[in-house]
Amino acid sequence: MAGIAMLLVWMVLLAGCGGANAAQSDASANLAASAYASVSASGSEDAGASASAEAPVYRIVSTTVAVTQMLDALGVDLVGIPTSAKTLPERYANVTKVGNPMSPDMELVKSLRPTDVLSVTTLQYDLEPTFKQIGLNASFLNLTSLSSMQKEIRGLGTKFGREAEAEELANSYNDTLAKLQGEAAGKGKPSVLILLGVPGSYLVATEHSYIGDLVRLLGGVNIVQGEKVEYLASNTEYLQQANPDVILRAAHGMPAEVVKMFDEEFKKNDIWKHFKAVQNGRVYDLEEELFGTTGNIAANEALEALYTRLYP
Repeated sequence: MAGIAMLLVWMVLLAGCGGANAAQSDASANLAASAYASVSASGSEDAGASASAEAPVYRIVSTTVAVTQMLDALGVDLVGIPTSAKTLPERYANVTKVGNPMSPDMELVKSLRPTDVLSVTTLQYDLEPTFKQIGLNASFLNLTSLSSMQKEIRGLGTKFGREAEAEELANSYNDTLAKLQGEAAGKGKPSVLILLGVPGSYLVATEHSYIGDLVRLLGGVNIVQGEKVEYLASNTEYLQQANPDVILRAAHGMPAEVVKMFDEEFKKNDIWKHFKAVQNGRVYDLEEELFGTTGNIAANEALEALYTRLYP
């Protein structure tokens, strides 16, 4: 019990240093309570309580919604989460918000004294230098494909002591994929154009993007081949020559505004009416919660929804 007391005193002192705000103090208190519960439970089972008390105490800041949702699914506590209009897990209701995923408040992140700062590889080029400037080594998770996301989930489970939860989550995607691939067997492979829209513009997604990877896994053939990047600038004349069976439109950032932009583009730009997908009514808007720019834990729902568009 002396070890438990020292652990709690140490964590309370950390929570009080540096003029932390109320939300930060609440997060630290929650972490302390979690550590106490973990040590107490171990002590009730055997004499290994002292060893458990010495286990690493993590102070994790997650700067993206997708990563935050993964950690919630694994049952991992956080001291920092992103600021987002999206609904974040209830588990983190009182956790400090550190700003937009693309431009987190670096000083606020540093003030939380994190042991781990997590982002995604799609933001690494922009964020890594800034994190290093303030003395933090952030980890960037690769969520650009289903398999890479599964690997990252297992890695998080191993690091934070949630191996069983991670394995169950990662394997669930294999089960869904196997079922859908079995249903698609023998069916014709549809050619697909994927448009990623943001307010004011849109890009073409290749098979190296997350959505492009899901299309490929389900048997769809991306009309853009041989590229190494995730997204390309749009060339409507080239796209029309490819004449895809299906057009998928993914709205990002401000979905309602982007869908309206797509509708106006398809109405005003005469070339779109010559696309087979438009003529056959096979243009689909994808739900942002399922189809983000990176993978997320809703991959099972995304695969199911995508299958119905590829094989109506």
